Amino acid sequence: MPTLTVGQIPAAMREARQLGIRSVKVFAESTQRDGAGEFSVVPDALMARAVRAAKDAEPEIAVMTETCLCSYTDTGFCYVTDRHGRPDIAATTDVTSRQAVAHAAAGADIVGPASMVVGTSKGAREALNASGHESVSIMPHVIFWSSLYDGFRLTMGATPQAGSDREFQINPGKPEQFIDTALQLVGDGADMLLLEPAMFSADVLTELRKRTLAPLFPFSVSGEYTTLSHVDSATGKRDVRRLVELFTMLKRAGAEASITYAALDIARHLND
Repeated sequence: MPTLTVGQIPAAMREARQLGIRSVKVFAESTQRDGAGEFSVVPDALMARAVRAAKDAEPEIAVMTETCLCSYTDTGFCYVTDRHGRPDIAATTDVTSRQAVAHAAAGADIVGPASMVVGTSKGAREALNASGHESVSIMPHVIFWSSLYDGFRLTMGATPQAGSDREFQINPGKPEQFIDTALQLVGDGADMLLLEPAMFSADVLTELRKRTLAPLFPFSVSGEYTTLSHVDSATGKRDVRRLVELFTMLKRAGAEASITYAALDIARHLND
C-alpha cells in the first residue's frame, strides 16, 4: 500500500487542492506500542504531526482521522483487553475518547471511531465537547467482516496476533444488524457514517439513505485498491477506471462521497 512521510504530506495536500479534492483521511502507524494504546494520545504522536502537516499546508481541506488502537496496541487489537484477554470496553472508550481530543487539538476536522466498540462514538462526542472541540465532527465506522482489509493491516502493522479480530465487526450475512448498528451510532451523536468495505456495502447504503439524513461515506479499503486498479506498464499511470465505475454506482446508491487510496490517481484521471 502507498505511504507518505510527514515531510511528503504538504506536497500531496497541495496537489489534492489543485485537483479539487476537498477532504483527506489520515492514517498513522506507531512504532511504540503497549497494552493500553497510550502512545496514541501523546501530543507529538505521528498521527498528530501528520494532521498538523496537512492542515498547515492546506487549511481549507478537511482532515479526517481514525480513533482506533490497532496500530498502537501490542496485540494488534482495535481495543484494550483486560487481564483475562477479554475486551475492556470502559478502557477502550476512555483511550479512544482521549485520542479524539488529541486529533482535534492537532487540527482534525472529523474523527472516526473505528473499533465498532459500543460507546466509543458517544465517548468521543462527550470528550470533544468537554475540551472545547464542539465543531469537530464524528464519523464512526460501520464494518462488515472481509478479507479485503489484509493489505492495510500488513502495511500498518495491525494484524491481530490472535487471529482475525472480528469481535465487533458485523457478519456480512446480517445486513439488518449493520443497519441497526449504523442507526444506533447516529443516535449516539454521529454526524456522518463511514461504511466499509465500499464494494460490499451498496445494499445497506441504499437502505440507510432511506432511513437517515446523516451523510454516508463508503470506504474503499485496501483490497479494493489493489484488486480494482493497477499500474499501466506502458504509461506508468494507475488505471483506475474500475474504481471510477464503483464510485459512480455508490453515488447513485446514495453516497455523499467515497473514500479511497486512489483519490489522487482518480482526480488526475478525471482532470485529464
